[in-house]
Amino acid sequence: STKMATHSESSESTLRKRRVETRKTTTTHSDDNTPNNEEDTCKAKKQELVTLQTGTYWLTRIVLLRSIAFIYFIAFTVAYNQNKQLIGERGLLPCKDYLLSVKRYVGGKIDMSAFAYTPSILWFLDWTDMDANLDGIALVGMALSGFVLLTGTANMIIMAMLWVLYHSLVSVGQICQLLETGFLGIFLCPVWSLSQVPPRCPPSLISIWTFRWLIVRIMLGAGLIKIRGDRCWRDLTCMDYHYETQPVPNPMSYYMHQSPWWFHRFEVLSNHFIELIVPLFTFLGRRMCMVNGTLQIVFQVTLIVSGNLSFLNWLTIVPSLACFDDASLGFLFSSGRGAKQAVLDLQAEEASGCTPKPTRGMLFRRVVNVALGVLIGYLSVPVVLNLLSSKQVMNTSFDPLRIVNTYGAFGSITKERTEVILQGTMNEDPKDPEAVWEEYQFLCKPGDLTRRPCLVSPYHYRLDWLMWFAAFQTYEQSEWVIHIAGRLLANDTSILSLMEYNPFQGRDNPRWVRGEHFKYRFTLPGSGPQGKWWVRKRIGAYFPAVDLVALRGYFKSRNWPHPDL
Repeated sequence: STKMATHSESSESTLRKRRVETRKTTTTHSDDNTPNNEEDTCKAKKQELVTLQTGTYWLTRIVLLRSIAFIYFIAFTVAYNQNKQLIGERGLLPCKDYLLSVKRYVGGKIDMSAFAYTPSILWFLDWTDMDANLDGIALVGMALSGFVLLTGTANMIIMAMLWVLYHSLVSVGQICQLLETGFLGIFLCPVWSLSQVPPRCPPSLISIWTFRWLIVRIMLGAGLIKIRGDRCWRDLTCMDYHYETQPVPNPMSYYMHQSPWWFHRFEVLSNHFIELIVPLFTFLGRRMCMVNGTLQIVFQVTLIVSGNLSFLNWLTIVPSLACFDDASLGFLFSSGRGAKQAVLDLQAEEASGCTPKPTRGMLFRRVVNVALGVLIGYLSVPVVLNLLSSKQVMNTSFDPLRIVNTYGAFGSITKERTEVILQGTMNEDPKDPEAVWEEYQFLCKPGDLTRRPCLVSPYHYRLDWLMWFAAFQTYEQSEWVIHIAGRLLANDTSILSLMEYNPFQGRDNPRWVRGEHFKYRFTLPGSGPQGKWWVRKRIGAYFPAVDLVALRGYFKSRNWPHPDL
């Protein structure tokens, strides 16, 4: 009886334990299937998110990086193709001579004072072959920018290297607007990662706003310098002249110049609106900021279509892209895979509240971003004061690294186009009225009246551009023009590589070279001589006929290598 009672109690106890375990198991399974589970909730919310949300800039970063890389690639390509002829060992204005003059100015030593005056890695390279140094910098820049352009990814190291390499060339003669854009591009990227969408390094809103601030300053600077500058911007007549007198017209410039007077007035008014009013839309919320970005891009595309202004207009498009977030740029990316899908996943995580806690690296990066904002704000003070000044200057930097600069273009418009035409002859007497003078043709600038204006943007023929400035100066102010003349007398292949036509190719060298000054005008469609784009009228001699003997002392006094050596 006692044993039976004991056995009964034991059975009941075992049964109770099994019931408890069953309840625990049931409860556990029930908990696993409930929608309150954090992991399942995240998954459920992720599935609901099928369109890109506003306010993030992952895709914007990719577009910005590719755009900056494209401009870098063009700039380094121009440098590789033209630097040797312009600033190389036997260039028109050798950078080695410039660096030596800086060295003498700072006391004869290559130290931090020299580097601060002219920031360039050329100081640390062997000067025995400056051409190789210039080519090496350009080739490395082309390789790095080509990688970013193709992959759409970069890190701070790559972008910093591109900035240092280009800065090294700018310091001895390049375009500086790319420096500020390139500097801001460094802070778009993670330090090490080469992922297009690195989840631990979201694009900083501060970084995005530095680009927006750049486009605001560029456009306001350009607009204010016009209003304060040439009177034709105020009486709305500047576009009557611009297409014909700009540095390097293209075919569309010819047709735009023929537009009726009322259309040119409309163009000037539109220019003032886009440069002085539209930039302020940046501060009026997302939609108005996007309106600003759209109008600025359309405006720059119009300028690209109507003239060859190097890559400057293309470069101005870059900060305008920062006006758009992921939701507005999603159409540029393929759906269901790649960067766009990765951004959707990250946005879904954020919407579900499942984002991981910030790491120390992420917190440090936030500090860096704040420091960037403070730096740009501090360096912007003199720039803003310059914008507000009645004595505004354009295209100037107030810091040695050219991080924040002033910008502007066409504050004054030339009303007549003049050209320097270089001519050579094999006649022994340059004063002989029977002497046959044959013209050299540059790659793009006007010369031959029947040659159609070229289309070259975003590429840049720097010598053609320089000849435009030389045409409204004297040869004493642009001595390098005489340097060109000496090279032509020797049929120098280096300088001739920057020209389209050499009338003495395959013949004896010319005995004399001279510069003639002409006034150029577009022909009127249907009224000018058949087949001619231009008509011209001689103004006079730009520089007299010179030969190698006469130039020997001139070259020696300027430490230029004599062409016949």
